[in-house]
Amino acid sequence: MFTELSDWDRTTDYNKNGVTKNGTSPGRVLSSRLVFGDVCSNGEIWQEVQKLLALAAPAFLSQLMIFMISIVSYIFCGHLGKLELDAVSLAITVINITGVAVGTGLAGACDTLISQTYGGHNLKLIGIILQRGILILLLFCFPCWALLINTESILLLFHQDPEVSRLTQIYVLIFLPALPAAFIYQLLAKYLQNQGIIFPQVLTGFIANIFNALINYILLYVLGLGVKGSACANTISQFIQLILLFLYIVWRRLYINTWGGWSQACFEEWGAFFRLAVASMLMLCIEWWAFEISVLLAGVLGMVDLGAQAIIYQVSTVVYLMPLGLCIAGSIRVGHGLGSGNIEQAKRSALVVLCMTEMCALLSCIVLATLKDVVAYIYTTDMNIVALVSYVLPVNSACLLFDGCVAACGGILRGSGKLKVGAISHTIGYYVIGLPLGLSLMFAAKLGIIGFWIGILLRAIAQAIFLIIFVFRIDWKKASEKAQTRSKVKSKIPKLDNKLSVYQEGCPTEQEDNDLGNMELTELNTDYRNSVSPEIMSPTIAAAPQHQPFCIHTLILTRSLALACAIGTFIIGIAIRFTV
Repeated sequence: MFTELSDWDRTTDYNKNGVTKNGTSPGRVLSSRLVFGDVCSNGEIWQEVQKLLALAAPAFLSQLMIFMISIVSYIFCGHLGKLELDAVSLAITVINITGVAVGTGLAGACDTLISQTYGGHNLKLIGIILQRGILILLLFCFPCWALLINTESILLLFHQDPEVSRLTQIYVLIFLPALPAAFIYQLLAKYLQNQGIIFPQVLTGFIANIFNALINYILLYVLGLGVKGSACANTISQFIQLILLFLYIVWRRLYINTWGGWSQACFEEWGAFFRLAVASMLMLCIEWWAFEISVLLAGVLGMVDLGAQAIIYQVSTVVYLMPLGLCIAGSIRVGHGLGSGNIEQAKRSALVVLCMTEMCALLSCIVLATLKDVVAYIYTTDMNIVALVSYVLPVNSACLLFDGCVAACGGILRGSGKLKVGAISHTIGYYVIGLPLGLSLMFAAKLGIIGFWIGILLRAIAQAIFLIIFVFRIDWKKASEKAQTRSKVKSKIPKLDNKLSVYQEGCPTEQEDNDLGNMELTELNTDYRNSVSPEIMSPTIAAAPQHQPFCIHTLILTRSLALACAIGTFIIGIAIRFTV
Protein backbone atom coordinates (compact mmCIF):
# COMPACT_ATOMS: atom_id res chain seq x y z
CA MET A 1 0.00 0.00 0.00
CA PHE A 2 2.64 2.51 1.01
CA THR A 3 4.90 1.74 -1.93
CA GLU A 4 1.97 2.61 -4.16
CA LEU A 5 1.35 5.82 -2.26
CA SER A 6 3.67 8.16 -4.09
CA ASP A 7 7.01 8.93 -5.67
CA TRP A 8 8.37 10.47 -2.50
CA ASP A 9 10.31 7.20 -2.19
CA ARG A 10 11.59 6.64 -5.69
CA THR A 11 14.87 8.47 -5.40
CA THR A 12 16.04 6.40 -2.41
CA ASP A 13 18.98 4.11 -3.22
CA TYR A 14 18.90 0.47 -2.08
CA ASN A 15 21.78 -1.96 -2.17
CA LYS A 16 21.55 -5.65 -3.04
CA ASN A 17 20.45 -6.57 0.50
CA GLY A 18 17.51 -4.20 0.39
CA VAL A 19 19.12 -1.72 2.75
CA THR A 20 19.20 1.97 2.00
CA LYS A 21 22.51 3.61 1.36
CA ASN A 22 22.41 5.31 4.76
CA GLY A 23 22.13 1.92 6.44
CA THR A 24 18.47 1.87 7.45
CA SER A 25 16.15 -1.02 6.76
CA PRO A 26 13.11 -0.69 4.47
CA GLY A 27 10.78 -0.97 7.45
CA ARG A 28 12.58 1.85 9.23
CA VAL A 29 12.48 3.93 6.05
CA LEU A 30 8.77 3.25 5.60
CA SER A 31 7.81 4.29 9.10
CA SER A 32 9.98 7.41 9.18
CA ARG A 33 8.91 8.37 5.70
CA LEU A 34 5.39 8.97 6.97
CA VAL A 35 6.77 12.28 8.26
CA PHE A 36 9.96 13.17 6.35
CA GLY A 37 11.43 9.82 5.32
CA ASP A 38 14.82 9.80 3.63
CA VAL A 39 14.03 13.09 1.98
CA CYS A 40 16.03 15.00 4.57
CA SER A 41 17.89 14.87 7.85
CA ASN A 42 17.18 17.09 10.82
CA GLY A 43 19.86 19.52 9.66
CA GLU A 44 18.35 19.71 6.21
CA ILE A 45 14.91 20.27 7.69
CA TRP A 46 16.20 23.24 9.69
CA GLN A 47 17.96 24.67 6.63
CA GLU A 48 14.73 24.38 4.65
CA VAL A 49 12.78 26.06 7.45
CA GLN A 50 15.21 28.98 7.38
CA LYS A 51 14.95 29.34 3.61
CA LEU A 52 11.17 29.20 3.67
CA LEU A 53 10.94 31.76 6.46
CA ALA A 54 13.36 34.05 4.62
CA LEU A 55 10.91 34.06 1.71
CA ALA A 56 7.66 33.78 3.65
CA ALA A 57 8.11 36.80 5.93
CA PRO A 58 8.50 39.36 3.12
CA ALA A 59 5.89 37.50 1.04
CA PHE A 60 3.38 37.92 3.87
CA LEU A 61 4.22 41.60 4.20
CA SER A 62 3.97 42.20 0.45
CA GLN A 63 0.51 40.59 0.32
CA LEU A 64 -0.53 42.57 3.38
CA MET A 65 0.55 45.82 1.73
CA ILE A 66 -1.61 45.04 -1.31
CA PHE A 67 -4.59 44.17 0.84
CA MET A 68 -4.20 47.17 3.15
CA ILE A 69 -5.20 49.56 0.38
CA SER A 70 -8.72 48.08 0.42
CA ILE A 71 -8.71 47.84 4.22
CA VAL A 72 -7.99 51.56 4.51
CA SER A 73 -10.94 52.30 2.22
CA TYR A 74 -13.22 50.21 4.47
CA ILE A 75 -11.99 51.92 7.62
CA PHE A 76 -12.38 55.48 6.34
CA CYS A 77 -15.80 54.89 4.74
CA GLY A 78 -17.04 52.76 7.63
CA HIS A 79 -16.82 55.74 9.94
CA LEU A 80 -18.79 57.89 7.49
CA GLY A 81 -21.89 55.73 7.90
CA LYS A 82 -23.53 52.38 7.17
CA LEU A 83 -24.58 53.38 3.63
CA GLU A 84 -21.04 54.37 2.67
CA LEU A 85 -19.57 51.21 4.22
CA ASP A 86 -22.01 49.01 2.29
CA ALA A 87 -21.37 50.87 -0.96
CA VAL A 88 -17.59 50.62 -0.68
CA SER A 89 -17.86 46.97 0.42
CA LEU A 90 -19.90 46.12 -2.67
CA ALA A 91 -17.68 48.20 -4.94
CA ILE A 92 -14.51 46.45 -3.80
CA THR A 93 -16.33 43.12 -4.01
CA VAL A 94 -17.33 43.75 -7.63
CA ILE A 95 -13.85 44.98 -8.54
CA ASN A 96 -12.33 41.87 -6.97
CA ILE A 97 -14.76 39.49 -8.68
CA THR A 98 -14.58 40.90 -12.20
CA GLY A 99 -11.17 42.55 -12.15
CA VAL A 100 -8.41 42.03 -9.63
CA ALA A 101 -9.10 38.32 -9.19
CA VAL A 102 -8.80 37.79 -12.94
CA GLY A 103 -5.50 39.66 -13.24
CA THR A 104 -3.99 38.10 -10.13
CA GLY A 105 -5.05 34.65 -11.27
CA LEU A 106 -3.64 35.07 -14.78
CA ALA A 107 -0.36 36.36 -13.35
CA GLY A 108 -0.24 33.15 -11.30
CA ALA A 109 1.03 31.32 -14.39
CA CYS A 110 4.38 32.87 -13.49
CA ASP A 111 4.39 30.88 -10.24
CA THR A 112 5.06 27.86 -12.43
CA LEU A 113 6.82 29.31 -15.47
CA ILE A 114 9.21 31.78 -13.86
CA SER A 115 10.09 29.75 -10.77
CA GLN A 116 10.91 26.67 -12.86
CA THR A 117 12.72 28.68 -15.53
CA TYR A 118 14.79 30.40 -12.85
CA GLY A 119 15.62 27.03 -11.33
CA GLY A 120 16.61 25.84 -14.81
CA HIS A 121 18.99 28.82 -15.16
CA ASN A 122 17.48 30.01 -18.47
CA LEU A 123 17.24 33.59 -17.25
CA LYS A 124 16.60 35.40 -20.53
CA LEU A 125 13.48 33.31 -21.05
CA ILE A 126 12.08 34.90 -17.88
CA GLY A 127 12.00 38.27 -19.62
CA ILE A 128 10.08 36.79 -22.55
CA ILE A 129 7.58 35.19 -20.16
CA LEU A 130 7.09 38.59 -18.54
CA GLN A 131 6.46 40.20 -21.93
CA ARG A 132 3.83 37.58 -22.80
CA GLY A 133 2.18 38.14 -19.47
CA ILE A 134 2.00 41.91 -19.99
CA LEU A 135 0.32 41.54 -23.37
CA ILE A 136 -2.16 38.87 -22.27
CA LEU A 137 -3.13 40.65 -19.06
CA LEU A 138 -3.68 43.95 -20.87
CA LEU A 139 -6.00 42.19 -23.32
CA PHE A 140 -8.03 40.82 -20.42
CA CYS A 141 -8.67 44.36 -19.16
CA PHE A 142 -11.25 44.88 -21.92
CA PRO A 143 -13.71 42.10 -20.93
CA CYS A 144 -13.25 43.07 -17.28
CA TRP A 145 -14.16 46.67 -18.12
CA ALA A 146 -17.21 45.41 -20.02
CA LEU A 147 -18.54 43.88 -16.80
CA LEU A 148 -17.50 46.69 -14.48
CA ILE A 149 -19.33 49.43 -16.40
CA ASN A 150 -22.56 47.48 -15.89
CA THR A 151 -22.14 47.10 -12.13
CA GLU A 152 -25.34 48.88 -11.13
CA SER A 153 -27.52 46.73 -13.40
CA ILE A 154 -25.88 43.54 -12.11
CA LEU A 155 -26.38 44.55 -8.48
CA LEU A 156 -30.04 45.36 -9.05
CA LEU A 157 -30.48 41.89 -10.53
CA PHE A 158 -29.23 40.56 -7.17
CA HIS A 159 -31.87 42.72 -5.42
CA GLN A 160 -29.35 45.05 -3.83
CA ASP A 161 -30.44 48.38 -2.39
CA PRO A 162 -30.83 50.92 -5.25
CA GLU A 163 -28.96 53.70 -3.47
CA VAL A 164 -26.12 51.37 -2.49
CA SER A 165 -25.98 50.11 -6.09
CA ARG A 166 -25.81 53.67 -7.43
CA LEU A 167 -22.92 54.63 -5.15
CA THR A 168 -21.17 51.36 -5.97
CA GLN A 169 -21.34 52.11 -9.70
CA ILE A 170 -19.81 55.54 -9.12
CA TYR A 171 -16.90 53.98 -7.20
CA VAL A 172 -16.31 51.33 -9.88
CA LEU A 173 -16.36 53.81 -12.80
CA ILE A 174 -13.75 55.97 -11.08
CA PHE A 175 -11.58 52.89 -10.51
CA LEU A 176 -11.66 51.70 -14.17
CA PRO A 177 -8.37 53.38 -15.26
CA ALA A 178 -6.54 51.71 -12.37
CA LEU A 179 -7.30 48.15 -13.51
CA PRO A 180 -4.32 47.85 -15.93
CA ALA A 181 -2.06 49.27 -13.21
CA ALA A 182 -3.29 46.64 -10.75
CA PHE A 183 -2.77 43.88 -13.33
CA ILE A 184 0.78 44.89 -14.26
CA TYR A 185 1.74 45.41 -10.62
CA GLN A 186 0.70 41.84 -9.86
CA LEU A 187 2.71 40.61 -12.83
CA LEU A 188 5.86 42.52 -11.86
CA ALA A 189 5.47 41.24 -8.30
CA LYS A 190 5.32 37.65 -9.60
CA TYR A 191 8.31 38.34 -11.85
CA LEU A 192 10.44 39.32 -8.86
CA GLN A 193 8.87 36.98 -6.32
CA ASN A 194 9.57 33.81 -8.28
CA GLN A 195 13.23 34.77 -8.49
CA GLY A 196 13.30 35.01 -4.70
CA ILE A 197 13.20 38.83 -4.73
CA ILE A 198 10.40 40.10 -2.49
CA PHE A 199 11.72 43.10 -0.54
CA PRO A 200 10.86 45.66 -3.28
CA GLN A 201 7.17 44.76 -3.08
CA VAL A 202 7.21 45.30 0.69
CA LEU A 203 8.93 48.68 0.44
CA THR A 204 6.87 50.07 -2.43
CA GLY A 205 3.66 48.71 -0.92
CA PHE A 206 4.40 50.37 2.41
CA ILE A 207 5.02 53.74 0.74
CA ALA A 208 1.88 53.37 -1.39
CA ASN A 209 -0.20 52.69 1.74
CA ILE A 210 1.09 55.84 3.39
CA PHE A 211 0.00 57.81 0.35
CA ASN A 212 -3.33 55.98 0.31
CA ALA A 213 -4.16 56.85 3.92
CA LEU A 214 -3.13 60.47 3.38
CA ILE A 215 -5.16 60.80 0.18
CA ASN A 216 -8.20 59.16 1.80
CA TYR A 217 -8.02 61.58 4.72
CA ILE A 218 -7.77 64.63 2.46
CA LEU A 219 -10.48 63.58 0.01
CA LEU A 220 -12.95 62.24 2.59
CA TYR A 221 -12.54 64.46 5.65
CA VAL A 222 -10.99 67.66 4.30
CA LEU A 223 -12.76 67.92 0.94
CA GLY A 224 -15.80 65.85 1.96
CA LEU A 225 -15.99 63.86 -1.28
CA GLY A 226 -17.33 60.71 0.39
CA VAL A 227 -17.43 57.55 -1.73
CA LYS A 228 -16.05 59.41 -4.76
CA GLY A 229 -13.03 60.47 -2.74
CA SER A 230 -12.41 56.91 -1.57
CA ALA A 231 -12.53 55.65 -5.16
CA CYS A 232 -10.10 58.35 -6.31
CA ALA A 233 -7.73 57.48 -3.47
CA ASN A 234 -7.80 53.78 -4.39
CA THR A 235 -7.21 54.58 -8.07
CA ILE A 236 -4.28 56.87 -7.37
CA SER A 237 -2.75 54.34 -4.96
CA GLN A 238 -2.79 51.58 -7.60
CA PHE A 239 -0.76 53.77 -9.95
CA ILE A 240 1.61 54.79 -7.15
CA GLN A 241 2.28 51.11 -6.36
CA LEU A 242 3.08 50.29 -9.98
CA ILE A 243 5.26 53.34 -10.61
CA LEU A 244 7.25 52.85 -7.41
CA LEU A 245 7.91 49.17 -8.13
CA PHE A 246 8.91 49.87 -11.73
CA LEU A 247 11.29 52.64 -10.66
CA TYR A 248 12.81 50.38 -8.00
CA ILE A 249 13.44 47.63 -10.56
CA VAL A 250 15.15 50.11 -12.87
CA TRP A 251 17.10 51.79 -10.06
CA ARG A 252 18.48 48.55 -8.63
CA ARG A 253 18.87 47.02 -12.11
CA LEU A 254 16.95 43.93 -11.07
CA TYR A 255 16.06 43.30 -14.70
CA ILE A 256 19.63 43.11 -15.98
CA ASN A 257 20.01 39.31 -16.12
CA THR A 258 16.51 38.50 -17.33
CA TRP A 259 15.48 41.27 -19.71
CA GLY A 260 16.84 41.06 -23.23
CA GLY A 261 14.55 43.68 -24.71
CA TRP A 262 11.23 43.30 -26.46
CA SER A 263 11.26 40.36 -28.83
CA GLN A 264 9.01 38.71 -31.40
CA ALA A 265 9.13 35.68 -29.11
CA CYS A 266 6.71 37.44 -26.75
CA PHE A 267 3.99 36.92 -29.38
CA GLU A 268 4.74 33.20 -29.60
CA GLU A 269 3.69 30.26 -27.43
CA TRP A 270 0.71 32.03 -25.95
CA GLY A 271 -1.04 28.68 -25.72
CA ALA A 272 1.35 27.31 -23.07
CA PHE A 273 1.13 30.50 -21.02
CA PHE A 274 -2.63 30.73 -21.50
CA ARG A 275 -3.29 27.16 -20.33
CA LEU A 276 -1.41 27.69 -17.09
CA ALA A 277 -2.85 31.19 -16.69
CA VAL A 278 -6.46 30.07 -17.06
CA ALA A 279 -5.95 27.18 -14.62
CA SER A 280 -4.28 29.56 -12.16
CA MET A 281 -7.05 32.11 -12.64
CA LEU A 282 -9.72 29.49 -11.97
CA MET A 283 -7.80 28.20 -8.96
CA LEU A 284 -7.87 31.68 -7.44
CA CYS A 285 -11.11 33.07 -8.85
CA ILE A 286 -13.31 30.10 -7.96
CA GLU A 287 -12.39 30.61 -4.32
CA TRP A 288 -12.50 34.40 -4.51
CA TRP A 289 -15.81 34.47 -6.36
CA ALA A 290 -17.43 32.14 -3.85
CA PHE A 291 -16.66 34.46 -0.94
CA GLU A 292 -17.48 37.64 -2.84
CA ILE A 293 -20.80 36.13 -3.95
CA SER A 294 -21.54 35.45 -0.29
CA VAL A 295 -21.07 39.16 0.43
CA LEU A 296 -23.49 40.03 -2.36
CA LEU A 297 -26.09 37.52 -1.18
CA ALA A 298 -25.70 38.65 2.42
CA GLY A 299 -27.14 41.94 1.25
CA VAL A 300 -30.42 40.14 0.58
CA LEU A 301 -30.66 39.37 4.31
CA GLY A 302 -30.25 43.03 5.23
CA MET A 303 -27.65 45.73 5.76
CA VAL A 304 -26.52 44.28 9.11
CA ASP A 305 -25.77 40.89 7.56
CA LEU A 306 -24.06 42.55 4.60
CA GLY A 307 -21.82 44.64 6.82
CA ALA A 308 -20.99 41.69 9.09
CA GLN A 309 -20.18 39.35 6.21
CA ALA A 310 -17.94 41.97 4.58
CA ILE A 311 -16.06 42.49 7.85
CA ILE A 312 -15.68 38.76 8.53
CA TYR A 313 -14.37 38.20 5.03
CA GLN A 314 -11.87 41.04 5.30
CA VAL A 315 -10.63 40.00 8.75
CA SER A 316 -10.26 36.33 7.82
CA THR A 317 -8.43 37.31 4.64
CA VAL A 318 -5.90 39.35 6.61
CA VAL A 319 -5.34 36.45 9.03
CA TYR A 320 -5.10 34.04 6.09
CA LEU A 321 -2.19 36.09 4.71
CA MET A 322 0.07 34.62 7.41
CA PRO A 323 -0.02 31.02 6.12
CA LEU A 324 -0.29 32.38 2.57
CA GLY A 325 3.23 33.80 2.87
CA LEU A 326 4.54 30.30 3.58
CA CYS A 327 2.59 28.90 0.64
CA ILE A 328 4.17 31.45 -1.69
CA ALA A 329 7.60 30.51 -0.34
CA GLY A 330 6.82 26.83 -0.84
CA SER A 331 5.75 27.42 -4.43
CA ILE A 332 9.00 29.24 -5.16
CA ARG A 333 11.19 26.58 -3.55
CA VAL A 334 9.39 23.68 -5.23
CA GLY A 335 9.57 25.42 -8.61
CA HIS A 336 13.28 26.16 -8.24
CA GLY A 337 14.00 22.58 -7.22
CA LEU A 338 12.08 21.01 -10.09
CA GLY A 339 13.48 23.46 -12.64
CA SER A 340 17.05 22.66 -11.60
CA GLY A 341 16.38 18.91 -11.50
CA ASN A 342 16.97 18.77 -7.74
CA ILE A 343 14.07 16.46 -6.96
CA GLU A 344 15.10 15.90 -3.34
CA GLN A 345 15.05 19.61 -2.59
CA ALA A 346 11.61 19.99 -4.19
CA LYS A 347 10.18 17.14 -2.10
CA ARG A 348 11.80 18.45 1.06
CA SER A 349 10.39 21.93 0.45
CA ALA A 350 6.93 20.49 -0.11
CA LEU A 351 6.96 18.46 3.11
CA VAL A 352 8.34 21.23 5.28
CA VAL A 353 5.95 23.87 3.95
CA LEU A 354 2.99 21.57 4.64
CA CYS A 355 3.95 21.26 8.31
CA MET A 356 4.88 24.92 8.77
CA THR A 357 1.73 26.21 7.11
CA GLU A 358 -0.53 24.07 9.24
CA MET A 359 1.18 25.25 12.43
CA CYS A 360 0.79 28.85 11.28
CA ALA A 361 -2.87 28.26 10.44
CA LEU A 362 -3.45 26.81 13.92
CA LEU A 363 -1.93 29.91 15.51
CA SER A 364 -4.05 32.17 13.29
CA CYS A 365 -7.17 30.22 14.24
CA ILE A 366 -6.48 30.67 17.95
CA VAL A 367 -5.77 34.41 17.60
CA LEU A 368 -8.92 35.07 15.59
CA ALA A 369 -11.15 33.10 17.96
CA THR A 370 -9.65 34.93 20.95
CA LEU A 371 -10.25 38.40 19.48
CA LYS A 372 -13.73 37.68 18.11
CA ASP A 373 -15.44 40.25 20.36
CA VAL A 374 -13.26 43.24 19.42
CA VAL A 375 -12.12 43.00 15.79
CA ALA A 376 -15.36 44.41 14.35
CA TYR A 377 -14.76 47.75 16.10
CA ILE A 378 -11.92 48.41 13.65
CA TYR A 379 -14.54 48.84 10.92
CA THR A 380 -17.73 50.06 12.59
CA THR A 381 -19.38 51.05 15.86
CA ASP A 382 -22.79 49.57 14.92
CA MET A 383 -23.52 47.17 17.79
CA ASN A 384 -25.73 44.87 15.71
CA ILE A 385 -22.91 44.29 13.23
CA VAL A 386 -20.36 43.86 16.03
CA ALA A 387 -22.52 41.22 17.76
CA LEU A 388 -23.10 39.25 14.55
CA VAL A 389 -19.38 39.27 13.71
CA SER A 390 -18.55 37.95 17.19
CA TYR A 391 -21.13 35.16 16.79
CA VAL A 392 -19.81 33.92 13.42
CA LEU A 393 -16.02 34.25 13.86
CA PRO A 394 -15.49 30.95 15.79
CA VAL A 395 -16.81 28.96 12.81
CA ASN A 396 -14.79 31.11 10.45
CA SER A 397 -11.61 30.52 12.46
CA ALA A 398 -12.14 26.75 12.21
CA CYS A 399 -12.25 27.15 8.41
CA LEU A 400 -8.82 28.77 8.51
CA LEU A 401 -7.32 25.68 10.13
CA PHE A 402 -8.22 23.42 7.20
CA ASP A 403 -7.77 26.11 4.56
CA GLY A 404 -4.15 26.39 5.70
CA CYS A 405 -3.62 22.81 4.53
CA VAL A 406 -5.47 23.55 1.27
CA ALA A 407 -3.32 26.63 0.68
CA ALA A 408 -0.07 24.73 1.33
CA CYS A 409 -1.07 22.06 -1.18
CA GLY A 410 -2.05 24.82 -3.60
CA GLY A 411 1.44 26.31 -3.37
CA ILE A 412 2.97 22.91 -4.09
CA LEU A 413 0.67 22.48 -7.09
CA ARG A 414 1.70 25.88 -8.43
CA GLY A 415 5.39 25.17 -8.05
CA SER A 416 5.03 21.76 -9.70
CA GLY A 417 2.86 23.02 -12.56
CA LYS A 418 -0.22 21.00 -11.58
CA LEU A 419 -2.58 23.94 -11.61
CA LYS A 420 -5.34 22.02 -13.39
CA VAL A 421 -5.72 19.75 -10.36
CA GLY A 422 -6.04 22.77 -8.11
CA ALA A 423 -8.68 24.31 -10.39
CA ILE A 424 -10.73 21.10 -10.44
CA SER A 425 -10.39 20.69 -6.67
CA HIS A 426 -11.59 24.24 -6.04
CA THR A 427 -14.47 23.89 -8.50
CA ILE A 428 -15.82 20.76 -6.83
CA GLY A 429 -15.02 21.98 -3.33
CA TYR A 430 -16.77 25.33 -3.61
CA TYR A 431 -19.52 24.79 -6.17
CA VAL A 432 -20.47 21.18 -5.44
CA ILE A 433 -19.92 21.09 -1.66
CA GLY A 434 -19.33 24.50 -0.07
CA LEU A 435 -21.75 26.90 -1.75
CA PRO A 436 -24.73 24.50 -2.10
CA LEU A 437 -24.49 23.53 1.57
CA GLY A 438 -23.69 27.04 2.76
CA LEU A 439 -26.45 28.80 0.84
CA SER A 440 -28.98 26.13 1.80
CA LEU A 441 -28.18 26.66 5.46
CA MET A 442 -28.06 30.41 4.93
CA PHE A 443 -31.48 30.78 3.31
CA ALA A 444 -33.51 27.54 3.42
CA ALA A 445 -32.54 26.69 7.01
CA LYS A 446 -32.63 30.41 7.90
CA LEU A 447 -29.34 30.28 9.79
CA GLY A 448 -28.09 33.47 8.20
CA ILE A 449 -24.43 34.01 7.42
CA ILE A 450 -23.25 31.47 10.00
CA GLY A 451 -24.92 28.81 7.85
CA PHE A 452 -22.77 29.88 4.92
CA TRP A 453 -19.60 29.45 6.97
CA ILE A 454 -20.67 25.99 8.17
CA GLY A 455 -20.90 24.93 4.52
CA ILE A 456 -17.48 26.43 3.81
CA LEU A 457 -16.02 24.57 6.80
CA LEU A 458 -17.27 21.21 5.49
CA ARG A 459 -15.82 22.08 2.09
CA ALA A 460 -12.43 22.88 3.62
CA ILE A 461 -12.27 19.53 5.41
CA ALA A 462 -13.10 17.54 2.27
CA GLN A 463 -10.72 19.52 0.08
CA ALA A 464 -7.83 19.25 2.55
CA ILE A 465 -8.15 15.44 2.62
CA PHE A 466 -8.20 15.18 -1.19
CA LEU A 467 -5.23 17.50 -1.79
CA ILE A 468 -3.04 15.86 0.86
CA ILE A 469 -3.58 12.49 -0.82
CA PHE A 470 -2.81 13.95 -4.24
CA VAL A 471 0.38 15.72 -3.13
CA PHE A 472 1.74 12.50 -1.64
CA ARG A 473 1.12 10.76 -4.97
CA ILE A 474 2.96 13.27 -7.17
CA ASP A 475 5.47 11.75 -9.60
CA TRP A 476 8.34 14.11 -8.84
CA LYS A 477 10.62 12.75 -11.55
CA LYS A 478 8.03 13.43 -14.23
CA ALA A 479 7.25 16.84 -12.73
CA SER A 480 10.95 17.75 -12.90
CA GLU A 481 11.18 16.64 -16.52
CA LYS A 482 8.19 18.80 -17.44
CA ALA A 483 9.68 21.73 -15.54
CA GLN A 484 12.92 21.47 -17.51
CA THR A 485 10.95 21.25 -20.74
CA ARG A 486 9.17 24.49 -19.85
CA SER A 487 12.53 26.02 -18.98
CA LYS A 488 13.91 24.92 -22.37
CA VAL A 489 16.82 23.09 -20.74
CA LYS A 490 17.78 19.44 -20.76
CA SER A 491 19.58 17.37 -18.16
CA LYS A 492 21.02 13.92 -17.82
CA ILE A 493 19.54 11.85 -15.00
CA PRO A 494 21.92 9.01 -14.19
CA LYS A 495 20.66 5.69 -12.86
CA LEU A 496 22.09 3.66 -10.00
CA ASP A 497 20.81 0.08 -9.59
CA ASN A 498 17.78 1.02 -11.70
CA LYS A 499 16.88 3.69 -9.17
CA LEU A 500 17.05 7.42 -9.58
CA SER A 501 20.06 9.18 -8.14
CA VAL A 502 19.40 11.67 -5.39
CA TYR A 503 20.81 14.51 -7.46
CA GLN A 504 20.98 15.01 -11.18
CA GLU A 505 24.26 15.67 -12.89
CA GLY A 506 24.79 19.29 -13.60
CA CYS A 507 22.44 20.46 -10.85
CA PRO A 508 23.63 22.30 -7.75
CA THR A 509 24.76 20.12 -4.88
CA GLU A 510 23.04 20.54 -1.54
CA GLN A 511 25.74 22.92 -0.36
CA GLU A 512 25.42 24.92 -3.56
CA ASP A 513 21.65 24.87 -3.13
CA ASN A 514 22.11 26.32 0.35
CA ASP A 515 24.25 29.08 -1.09
CA LEU A 516 21.63 29.77 -3.73
CA GLY A 517 18.91 29.86 -1.08
CA ASN A 518 20.85 32.44 0.90
CA MET A 519 20.83 34.73 -2.11
CA GLU A 520 17.07 34.92 -1.77
CA LEU A 521 17.62 37.14 1.28
CA THR A 522 19.10 39.85 -0.93
CA GLU A 523 17.46 42.24 -3.34
CA LEU A 524 19.89 41.46 -6.13
CA ASN A 525 18.92 39.21 -8.99
CA THR A 526 22.05 37.05 -9.14
CA ASP A 527 22.46 34.51 -11.93
CA TYR A 528 22.36 30.93 -10.65
CA ARG A 529 25.08 29.98 -13.10
CA ASN A 530 27.67 32.03 -11.23
CA SER A 531 27.52 29.63 -8.28
CA VAL A 532 27.99 26.46 -10.33
CA SER A 533 31.25 25.68 -12.08
CA PRO A 534 31.26 25.73 -15.90
CA GLU A 535 32.74 22.23 -16.00
CA ILE A 536 29.67 20.86 -14.24
CA MET A 537 27.14 23.00 -16.03
CA SER A 538 28.28 22.75 -19.62
CA PRO A 539 27.89 19.04 -20.34
CA THR A 540 24.45 18.65 -18.82
CA ILE A 541 22.48 21.88 -18.96
CA ALA A 542 22.03 23.45 -22.32
CA ALA A 543 19.47 25.27 -24.33
CA ALA A 544 16.77 23.09 -25.76
CA PRO A 545 16.64 22.72 -29.52
CA GLN A 546 15.12 25.80 -31.03
CA HIS A 547 11.64 25.37 -32.42
CA GLN A 548 10.82 26.54 -35.91
CA PRO A 549 10.02 30.25 -35.85
CA PHE A 550 6.41 31.20 -36.16
CA CYS A 551 5.29 32.74 -39.43
CA ILE A 552 5.16 36.49 -38.85
CA HIS A 553 1.96 36.80 -40.89
CA THR A 554 0.27 34.12 -38.79
CA LEU A 555 1.35 35.85 -35.60
CA ILE A 556 0.03 39.20 -36.78
CA LEU A 557 -3.29 37.66 -37.79
CA THR A 558 -3.90 35.63 -34.63
CA ARG A 559 -2.81 38.34 -32.20
CA SER A 560 -4.84 40.94 -34.09
CA LEU A 561 -7.88 38.70 -33.79
CA ALA A 562 -7.25 38.40 -30.05
CA LEU A 563 -7.09 42.20 -29.76
CA ALA A 564 -10.24 42.60 -31.85
CA CYS A 565 -12.14 40.12 -29.69
CA ALA A 566 -11.04 41.89 -26.51
CA ILE A 567 -12.05 45.33 -27.79
CA GLY A 568 -15.28 43.91 -29.22
CA THR A 569 -16.21 42.58 -25.80
CA PHE A 570 -15.73 46.03 -24.32
CA ILE A 571 -17.87 47.62 -27.03
CA ILE A 572 -20.65 45.13 -26.29
CA GLY A 573 -20.42 46.08 -22.62
CA ILE A 574 -20.78 49.76 -23.50
CA ALA A 575 -23.79 49.01 -25.69
CA ILE A 576 -25.47 47.08 -22.88
CA ARG A 577 -24.88 49.90 -20.41
CA PHE A 578 -26.60 52.51 -22.57
CA THR A 579 -29.41 50.34 -23.91
CA VAL A 580 -30.52 48.20 -20.97
